This record gives sequence, C-alpha cells and structure tokens, in this order.
Amino acid sequence: MTILVIAEHDNAALKAATLNTVAAAHAIGKFVGGDIHVLVAGHHAQGAADAAAQVAGVAKVLLADAPQLAAGLAENVEATVLPLVRDAARHYTHIVAPATAYGKNIAPRIAAKLDVAQISDITAVDSADTFERPIYAGNAIAIVQSQDPVKVITVRTTGFDPVAAQGGSAAVEKLDAAADRGIAQFVSREVTKLDRPELTSATIIVSGGRGLGSGENYTKVLEPLADKLGAAMGASRAAVDAGYVPNDYQVGQTGKIVAPQLYVAV
Repeated sequence: MTILVIAEHDNAALKAATLNTVAAAHAIGKFVGGDIHVLVAGHHAQGAADAAAQVAGVAKVLLADAPQLAAGLAENVEATVLPLVRDAARHYTHIVAPATAYGKNIAPRIAAKLDVAQISDITAVDSADTFERPIYAGNAIAIVQSQDPVKVITVRTTGFDPVAAQGGSAAVEKLDAAADRGIAQFVSREVTKLDRPELTSATIIVSGGRGLGSGENYTKVLEPLADKLGAAMGASRAAVDAGYVPNDYQVGQTGKIVAPQLYVAV
C-alpha cells in the first residue's frame, strides 16, 4: 500500500500546506505501513520537486513537468493522476491533497473519475479507512469510514503539525504528463502580495469586525497593533461585506481556517 500526496507549489518551491498534508499521510501510513510518494505537477517545476525530495519521510517524488500543468488546471492534473492510480504496480490506496483552494479544485474531480466518495477536510486519522472531520461549522466532529478501494482525501492543514522540510533524501522520478484536455483555459491570476504573515499559517492574528465602522478605522486601529506583534491581519465576514478590507482577509467558515497561538479580535 502506498500513499500519494498531491503537492501544492509555485513551481519553484513547495507551499507550506504540503508539509501539513505529508504529516496527515504519515498518520495514515502508521496504519497501512506504506511509503509516501509526492506528486509535483507543474512546469519548470524541478525546484519544487527537489524541495519535495528533502521533506522528511517522503520515499519518492514524482515529477510531471509540462506546459499544460503550469497553471494547475484540475482537468490536466486529474488526467496525470489517474494513470498512476490505475497502475497496479504502484498500488496507491490513498490520494491526499491539502484542503486549500488548490486541493479543493483537484481532489473532487479525481474522486469523481474514480467513482469514489471524497473524504473532505480531515483533522485526524483513526485508522486506514476511518477519519475525523468537522461539521456544522466546527461545532461537531463526524467520524467517517470509507470502504472505497482508493480513498481520496483533503486535509485541513491546521489539524496536523507540518513535517520537517529538511532531512529527507527521496529519489525524483520523471513522469510523462497527460495531454492537455482542452476543456478549460487558464486566463489570468491576481496574487495578493502581503508584507505580513499569511493568515492560514500565522501564529498571531489581529482581526477586526463591523464595530470598527470603516476601512479607515480598520487600518488606523489594527495596523499599529499588528506591526507590534508581527501578526497577520484578518477580518470578520461583516467587515469584508462592508468593504473595509478585501475578502482574502476573511476568517471563519466562509473564509480562511486559521489556528494561531494568539488571536486578537477587535
């Protein structure tokens, strides 16, 4: 039995969520006893593959490098993953991806093509086929058991401490990428650049709500505090809906899932 982790990356380096996802794969591996392989699907992605090879506990890195994989379109990544899963010699029993925008885009398509149920947003592993996941906005925990031959899983990254980014020495195997499916086209991407820590991985967060009254007050009141604490800045849904800040700041059920050591709500 082997576990396949689909890495989130920017072609040059791994995203932090991948390390948490590998940690979840380790937790599954304690029950199935299999190796962990990491798939890096991208273009000019040797840097990300080399980084994945250094991750503690990874036995092999699979590098699929092609222009049609540059933007991470779900259709093309899925077409590259399916032959791997259907290869009996590889014997992948679990396909694991982070429950980020990237993972949530790809995993459902893989599950549908395999005709299996996706297990979403897991926070704990009880056995090889049994997992815990939050429901009702985190007010209850569901224990989910799957009898599907291949488990397709997304991981709530805040539920697992990241593995070490260094210490591994996995081999990198190059794969042929599937041809461009031609049913989706990448148009553009606007990336928000922040001088502060990213919300989902921040250890300290300063967050503002409706009571601040305006975007000007949000900036005036919260930025000095966040600067002092070295904190990320977040906001409630009400503050985002009111236009105080962009929606990337939103924390909560309809925003970003966070797990800081200190959360200051104003």
